[in-house]
Amino acid sequence: MSGLFSRLGARIGDAIAGARGASEIVPQARLSGPIPWVIAIMVALMMIAAAGGLALRNTGRAAAQELAGGISVQIVEARPAERQRQARAALDVLQRVDGISGARIVPQDELDALIEPWLGGSAASDGQDAGLAIPVPALLDARLSGPMNPQRLTRLQQVLREAAPGARVDAQATWLRPVFGAVASLQWLALALIVLLSCTTAAAVLLSARTALGNNRETIEIVHLLGGTDAQIAGIFQRSIALDALSGGIAGFAAAFVVIVLLGKSFAALQAGIVTGAALVWADWALLALIPLAAVLLATMTARWTVMRALRRML
Repeated sequence: MSGLFSRLGARIGDAIAGARGASEIVPQARLSGPIPWVIAIMVALMMIAAAGGLALRNTGRAAAQELAGGISVQIVEARPAERQRQARAALDVLQRVDGISGARIVPQDELDALIEPWLGGSAASDGQDAGLAIPVPALLDARLSGPMNPQRLTRLQQVLREAAPGARVDAQATWLRPVFGAVASLQWLALALIVLLSCTTAAAVLLSARTALGNNRETIEIVHLLGGTDAQIAGIFQRSIALDALSGGIAGFAAAFVVIVLLGKSFAALQAGIVTGAALVWADWALLALIPLAAVLLATMTARWTVMRALRRML
């Protein structure tokens, strides 16, 4: 890293015991190499990946909470009059069953809005449209007051079948189970990207520290002869890389913040419920703010470990 070992020991008399009053050996200039930019890019990418993972987590939680305990009852019957009769009978059963906190027949206009993207705006579920070949089932929406399980779902199916033979009960959460699995996989992918970027950052710092040590090997040997210790020399590297990492972390945080906010506004404009639930809260931003700090700590500790290990091999 260009300038990583600049200003080594501003004054040997101040930094090394036994060399008081010695003249300045290596002026310590402000770091201006590529490492700050590398760290800024890595921090920005890590924050964007982490924000994506947190948004997916929020989406999954919002969807699971909204669908928890929800069930749908379809009345599959080709005859419109019989379909409506069974729907009313199923509603009466649901209103009498213990553990049902609410039930309703989904209005026809809502059903038409649901099927319009597939069957077109002229589709009619009552079978009056001669051009409609597929009758649309009646739909009931209900919510259980307790947890949903297969046994409870089976008992409810049996009770409804007695009053409405065409009734089919489905737990709403089971519809999105594949979606929840995909969301979890994407969260693990985001975590893997963060780990990979962290390793890349550490590798960049390690290589830069080794390069700086090789370029200043003679100076380090002189400092050793004057009584300087490995810890004192490593401390200079550690302070230098900490300044580089701090400046890069701030720049990366600022860039990622702008990108995340702009993406959030773009998705919020969709006005979709599942997207609205993905919005980041203050706790998520607090976690994102820890990423630049973690990058500074990682770079500093990596530089110190690299320098200490190399110095032990020199002597």
